Amino acid sequence: MSVFRMAWRNVWRNRRRSLVTISATAFALMVMISYSGLVAGYIAAMQRNLLDFEMGDVQIFAAEYRDKPSIYEKIERPEELLAALDKEGYPACSRLLATALAAAGDASAGVTMRGIDVERDAKVSRVFEKVAKGKWLAKGDDKGVVIGKRLARTLSIGPGAELVVLTQASDGSTANELYKVVGVLSSVGGGADRAIFMSAKAFRELMVMPTGAHQIILRRAPNRDLATAATAVRSIAKGHDVKTWRELVPTLSSMLDSARAAVMTMSLIVYIAIGILILNAMLMAVFERIRELGVLKALGFGPGAVMRLVFLESGIQTAIAVAVGAVLAIPILYYLSTVGIETGRLTGMSIAGATIDTTWKAMISVDTFTMPIKTLVIIVFIAVLYPAIKAARLRPVEAMQHH
Repeated sequence: MSVFRMAWRNVWRNRRRSLVTISATAFALMVMISYSGLVAGYIAAMQRNLLDFEMGDVQIFAAEYRDKPSIYEKIERPEELLAALDKEGYPACSRLLATALAAAGDASAGVTMRGIDVERDAKVSRVFEKVAKGKWLAKGDDKGVVIGKRLARTLSIGPGAELVVLTQASDGSTANELYKVVGVLSSVGGGADRAIFMSAKAFRELMVMPTGAHQIILRRAPNRDLATAATAVRSIAKGHDVKTWRELVPTLSSMLDSARAAVMTMSLIVYIAIGILILNAMLMAVFERIRELGVLKALGFGPGAVMRLVFLESGIQTAIAVAVGAVLAIPILYYLSTVGIETGRLTGMSIAGATIDTTWKAMISVDTFTMPIKTLVIIVFIAVLYPAIKAARLRPVEAMQHH
């Protein structure tokens, strides 16, 4: 009789115990695969919302701008940097930044103004997709503005309303202008919810700022890692302050890394419990067959062969559990990735500048399945090691006399 056939027969000797072990292992794997997909989806959504709608992958500032933000601290020749970045395959867009007082009717609020090149900005930001009411900025419309959700709520205005902006221009004069609100964004997070988006031309005319830019946002190709992209950009933008999104929002970066670690921690906790169950089951299986194992060793089965037999029995149960758990997880992940979980009261809430999606969806990838399965196999191997060694060290004469 082959070792595999012997192991298969031994697994089903105590059908109830084997089924309980397989069911518990399969259920744990199903839960952990689903949990892994949900956490991966949460991380991807948070990062996507931050990078696509707000920050980009890398940002360039004038050397002193981040230490003392001012309309006067600017990148003097942004066009040259944009051309160099385009040549290296980094889509980029310059932005103009300032603070102002916005008023509508009897209400007023402090705001940030963002002057953008509408065409270029669409290559690095998808904020135009977040228009909840009205429309996005149109090229050539220098009197239209789009405002953030919180600003619209504070001023009680919407598309079609008139908005007065009052600030100090770069030449020291008082700058004021009347604009028409063409769109209101849904919650984007960070400062965008209280911001006014306008064309770069309108910003320059208001602020009397014919040249320069305060910020350049760029994106990297999917096949370029963030560190490589940052190094390349620093070599292009020498003399400027170049920061990755991780350096700009270290709190969120650390939180997302912690979320990945949480998957492994939760997996270990659940699988340790399963490991204890498997350890107990295999110890029982060994003690029930001490005399049989003694006979096998007397017939020529060495310690290595006995260990292989025990590991094979556990391997059969684990393989069945993995197959069942993975199959059960597929429809659950499909539902979570297509329908998702409504976040309810968390809708519009932001963490470190990144908005939480209205629907929490899972993300399916190879790692969603492989990481929980690998962790399970490692835990099972460790759990079975002691029973296997115990069986391998049995002495044939003593084992055959065992009652």
